[in-house]
Amino acid sequence: MATAKELSDLSVEDLGRRATELRATLVQDNLKLRTGALDNPSERTTHKRDLARVLTVLTAKQSTKK
Repeated sequence: MATAKELSDLSVEDLGRRATELRATLVQDNLKLRTGALDNPSERTTHKRDLARVLTVLTAKQSTKK
């Protein structure tokens, strides 16, 4: 995943799209966790952190636009 510096170069639409993709990935990870099919549980943690990073940059960009 990209760093916060790289994410800050993206547009608000791109960040929103990436957040949606990461949410869908987390839903799939949670399903796999419940069924016991999750191969690498640390990927779930990585996806959660990536989503938090994207949402942080997205919120900062939206607050500066106002």
